[in-house]
Amino acid sequence: MKNPIRVLFAVLFLFSISLPTLAQQKLLTIDDIFDPAKKVNFNGTVPNIRWLKDGRHYLLSNDAMKKDLPRLQKVDAITGEATAFFDTAKMQAAFAALPGISAAEAKELANRGSYLMNASETAVLLNLNNDLYYYEFGSDKALRVTENPDEEVGETFSPDGRTIAFVRNGNMYAFDLAPKKERALTTDGGAKILNGRLDWVYQEELYGRGNFEAYWWSPDSTSLVYLRIDENPVHEYTVVDHIPYHQTLEVAAYPLAGDPNPIVKLGVVNASGGATRWIDTAKYKPDDLLIVRVTWTPDGKKVVYQAQNREQTFLDLNFADASDGKSNTILHETSKAWVGINDNPNFLKDGSFLWQSERTGWDHFYHYSADGKLLQQVTDGRWEVSSFEVLDEEKGFLYFTATEHSPIAPQAYRVKLDGTGLTRVTTGEGSHKVSVSPDSNLFIDNWSDVNTPTQTRLYDADGKLVRVIDENKVGALKQYKLGTTELLQVKTRDGFPMEALMIKPPDFDRARRYPVLEFTYSGPHAPQVKNGWGGSTYMWHQLLAEKGYLIWICDNRTASGKGLESTWPVYKNFGELELRDLEDGIAWLKSQPYVDGSRIGVWGWSYGGFMTSYALTHSQSFKMGIAGGTVSDWRNYDSIYTERYMQTPQNNPEGYKKSSPVNFAKDLHGKLLLIHGATDDNVHMANTIQLVYELQKAGKQFQLMLYPKSRHGVTDPLLVKHLRTMMTDFILANL
Repeated sequence: MKNPIRVLFAVLFLFSISLPTLAQQKLLTIDDIFDPAKKVNFNGTVPNIRWLKDGRHYLLSNDAMKKDLPRLQKVDAITGEATAFFDTAKMQAAFAALPGISAAEAKELANRGSYLMNASETAVLLNLNNDLYYYEFGSDKALRVTENPDEEVGETFSPDGRTIAFVRNGNMYAFDLAPKKERALTTDGGAKILNGRLDWVYQEELYGRGNFEAYWWSPDSTSLVYLRIDENPVHEYTVVDHIPYHQTLEVAAYPLAGDPNPIVKLGVVNASGGATRWIDTAKYKPDDLLIVRVTWTPDGKKVVYQAQNREQTFLDLNFADASDGKSNTILHETSKAWVGINDNPNFLKDGSFLWQSERTGWDHFYHYSADGKLLQQVTDGRWEVSSFEVLDEEKGFLYFTATEHSPIAPQAYRVKLDGTGLTRVTTGEGSHKVSVSPDSNLFIDNWSDVNTPTQTRLYDADGKLVRVIDENKVGALKQYKLGTTELLQVKTRDGFPMEALMIKPPDFDRARRYPVLEFTYSGPHAPQVKNGWGGSTYMWHQLLAEKGYLIWICDNRTASGKGLESTWPVYKNFGELELRDLEDGIAWLKSQPYVDGSRIGVWGWSYGGFMTSYALTHSQSFKMGIAGGTVSDWRNYDSIYTERYMQTPQNNPEGYKKSSPVNFAKDLHGKLLLIHGATDDNVHMANTIQLVYELQKAGKQFQLMLYPKSRHGVTDPLLVKHLRTMMTDFILANL
């Protein structure tokens, strides 16, 4: 008889050997990716970091769940030594001593993950329950800046930190910290007149989503330049929340394509108060003017603003005298179609400036004199700048990211101001997002590739590794049986090289024929193929690959990010060229022996929803499609985005007609699932409802799912799980 102890040890030994093998055989589930209580963290953690002004330290925001660490830490970038950024207990006590502040509120105020700080990083401005509070680090007292039932928004410090500005009920206010005195800077604001406050379409399409601030301090803190936005001409749109027993109505100004835009003016007001001095924009028609960027010259004598016509066929860079408003056009940009917005000029000490332009069809830097004479093109080539980082005038370097090395993975570069010495300072294939220290001696690099979640490292200015901040090893990924991800190129019929990504099933067999699910966005200059980590959508695509699908992402030329020149062919006609390119990608797929060409599906959201609806009404290549947040008729979308590419409906009626899936509902081919957020204030639900109506009248069957209380994206974790479960089931049933 065998020794039972020895048998037991043998079994345990064999079991331990098989554990890694078994772990790597796990298959993904919806719960693993999307269940709020059960989901696995496949992304790991990326440190929330911002540089402090000394250039040697950075501010680290720790996860609130880490009770053993201060919420905010000051970290020596080179050594990694971390200390509490401020005395949390002291700040909490200071707020608790204020009337009307509960103990819980005081604790919350003292433990936030980020703060609006003054330029010297010695004090913060906080917004709690629509009132503003001021606190100096280390102080025993906090100051309540406002105390009224109205909402204060867009609060900022003046550059010298002595004054606070904010907007209330469409009017701008200033609060002096020394005498603790508030004063109104404008008085005509209200529901329809916004002073220093962006409306929906300006923040969404021009100044950056979620950024509603529309005033800018002069460098010497004496004046503010601001936009006055008159919403009176703009049609209102109502979004309905059906969940309350008494419906909630949201009524907002929303200019549809071809409808009147808000009327904008640019004014300068002293921080001490007084009458506004209006900038002279008489050369532009009020109803045909967009003011798309605003700043000051470093000496504070001139306001710098960029102006476009509503169809954005030109862009003017203007310098205006801050004292009398007289305006002078320094640069006038045009193109074959529209002119895109980059950002404000970056000034040098002599008054000259760096300017980004896409005039050649590729985004590059140019050096101009103070009076607008071209001194030097700084970067050049059939690649484009992705982001401006830092201008180090003392050392003579410009730092930026660009697609010079790869169109699907930005890298960081530096170049001398005379255009020589272009050097890539990041290494390794994959996507690099960098943050350069204020003194340009160091930079933090957030790197990932298609198989690796983001890792964070510190480098010196020459690209030499200083320290690994967070390697972010995600062990959970090794436990699952994931498919192989490949990056490749496929040419269109006329030779344009499209970037593509394919995920193959884990047990891929070339002898089998697999169905294909394509993901697309397709919108102008918005590539989806990247050599970078794809997050939860990538993991969901891996789940579908495990179920036997090839996942296919192929960027049509106008979405490729390969220069503005690649987008020009879409001008005045959405859909047609995009679909032709996508079908060229499908043709390549069908030529592969392992692809079942009769089972190809497509899905996308927003522009991708439009593209899916367009494809299923203009092509027979797809067996099924899922269209989320679709634009079904471009007359339904906002003026600034749509007219940039399509002109107005009045000037391009045929283009709008051809680009609308609504007009081709009778030609639906394949199984279609429509999805929309019921309170979408961006792409309104009317788009889907109009398409539904035409499909019904044409006798076409389809499926529809609405998500209450959801905007343009579904974000409620429970609804997200429902969404992905429902999409998965639809794919399994119809592909």
